Amino acid sequence: MIKIVFMGTPLYAKEILKALIEDKDIKVTLVLTQPDKPVGRKKVLTPPPVKELSNNHNIKVLQPETLKDDSVIEQIKEENPDFIIVAAYGQLLPKEVLEIAPCINLHASILPKYRGASPIQQAILNGDEYSGVTAMLMDEGLDTGDILGFSFIKTKEAPRLDLMMEKLSYLAAKLTIDVVKNFDNINPIPQLNALSSKCKKIKKDDGLVDFSDAKSLYQKYCAFYGWPGIYLENGLKLHEVELIDTTSQNRAGEILEIGDDYITVGCKRGKIKIKQLQAKSKAKTDAKSYILGRRLKVGDNLL
Repeated sequence: MIKIVFMGTPLYAKEILKALIEDKDIKVTLVLTQPDKPVGRKKVLTPPPVKELSNNHNIKVLQPETLKDDSVIEQIKEENPDFIIVAAYGQLLPKEVLEIAPCINLHASILPKYRGASPIQQAILNGDEYSGVTAMLMDEGLDTGDILGFSFIKTKEAPRLDLMMEKLSYLAAKLTIDVVKNFDNINPIPQLNALSSKCKKIKKDDGLVDFSDAKSLYQKYCAFYGWPGIYLENGLKLHEVELIDTTSQNRAGEILEIGDDYITVGCKRGKIKIKQLQAKSKAKTDAKSYILGRRLKVGDNLL
């Protein structure tokens, strides 16, 4: 029986943990995840997805503010794990934890590209042909450890953030099982640092868009789907966006067509279809109702 201590927080990590729990040759004895956080307008204290799954399977859960706490390190040691599996945990592992057992991180990019906090978003923003997940033997650096294996798909198979996260979580879950069970036969491959790139943590400001380029706007919509979303300078949020073309020349923000459940808007280069709009501090509404409510027509500007 392979003993695992698992560290992770979001849905991506939950799918990996689920695969570990369901495997008859593996036993997850301890899970570490981030503290519960207030969610939504009412700020309801909500547990991470990984905690909910762990509680359903009666697995002990720790939610430390920091891993540098001696008592936390001691509790991990007491489990005497064969591996520590890490997936979007949200904290760097200190040396004291790295020395307990081989620490394997399931990073959502094809390393050494996109080290850091937002690899999936960066792959979508940059229009990469392939996106993937890498199993990496962790060291004290940020996603710099030796590669144990990787798996990938064509980005166009899941062009939006939520779809990509779902696809990669399944790939990562399978890869985790393969790497853990065949660890002794794997020759770790050092990363080529010269090919590396880093990606930052996404901020709300990243969702600001304009109508200069339809392709760029659409890539932001896909990359920031869910949060922070995309919005104009005036605070108007754009939802359910489709890319129509990338080459036509138009007046930025001009309403080109009003359909039954959408509007078509021109960009300086290309045009997009928008199905829902959301004014600042208002609920979402279908794009046609929004336009009619403001007495806008074809030829008018959405800006």
